[in-house]
Amino acid sequence: MKKIRLEIESLVYSQTQHGAYVLVLIEENGNRKLPIVIGAAEAQAIAIGQERMQAPRPLTHDLFINFASAFNITLQEVVITKLEEGIFYAELVCENFANRIKIDSRTSDAVALAVRFKCPIYVNEEVLKIAGISTQEEEKKEDYSTHNYTPEEDDFENALSRKTIAELKKMLNDAVNQEKYELASKIRDEINRREK
Repeated sequence: MKKIRLEIESLVYSQTQHGAYVLVLIEENGNRKLPIVIGAAEAQAIAIGQERMQAPRPLTHDLFINFASAFNITLQEVVITKLEEGIFYAELVCENFANRIKIDSRTSDAVALAVRFKCPIYVNEEVLKIAGISTQEEEKKEDYSTHNYTPEEDDFENALSRKTIAELKKMLNDAVNQEKYELASKIRDEINRREK
């Protein structure tokens, strides 16, 4: 299966889920973004790794690096392998001399380790097709702005169900441009539901 390389674009506080963050990964040399909702502890672990901060005692992900180093294990890459029922799954691809091993991992932990090991992050093409959000702007004059919609609204799904595919795609682009990634993912899900 084809893999697409991703980079971390941003880590932002969720405006719709209390205590959650949105990790936004962007396709290298492309225009698709992959928003993933993660917890506060996971977001902190990624941010600490990005900033190369040193805790007085090893944190969990730093302990993993120390353990791997002690046994000559290197993390070669992280792959986001699938999306099932709204949950992303990932694998750590590790090497120890001639042995290559894949280890199941939560996506947030895999990204936190990738940051520390300075290894690439990939996603299977199929996952990016399903869950990715394109940042290309469509050339349409109609204004289907997302300003008046938030995912918490009781009638949000009803509002989406009344839109055409073209309107939904325009709303999706607006949501991405406004960095409303959770809203964008709900709009994307509605588009995917209709196009099945």
